[in-house]
Amino acid sequence: MITNAIDPERALLRHTIATLAYRGGKALRGAPESFSSFKIGDPPKTPGQILAHISDLLDWALTLCDGQQVWKDSTPQSWAADSARFHETLGRLDARIASGAPLSESAAGLFQGPIADALTHVGQINMLRRLAGVPIKGENYHRAEIVGGKVSAEQTAPRKEF
Repeated sequence: MITNAIDPERALLRHTIATLAYRGGKALRGAPESFSSFKIGDPPKTPGQILAHISDLLDWALTLCDGQQVWKDSTPQSWAADSARFHETLGRLDARIASGAPLSESAAGLFQGPIADALTHVGQINMLRRLAGVPIKGENYHRAEIVGGKVSAEQTAPRKEF
């Protein structure tokens, strides 16, 4: 019997990646290029460093899917380039999970490590945007149109911002 049913763990993981794309995209959109080097604290982690780190986490997740554990610290590029890298890397990770090819790491392991860490760092970027004077609007994310597989920079407009 042939079935097209998707593994529920992969489906939830893909929805989580789409949530990261939606929330992360909102945190990145509209930030001025100068925001990338905004500093607070000692030693500071700039938004650009955090954004590069998020993509490094997603690259690491891809290696975990293939039974490796390869980590690279990348140097921040421009805000626009790193924003594009964020969505491109999300796309590669989503495609890998959607492919149905065996995963060497469990969905739970991928979530609790690189993906949960990336979500935390999106929150840091949101906080830094507020501190830098370029906050994003709050949103009822429960009502957002988030769909597994939709990981590009083009996202549905918010349904309920405040």
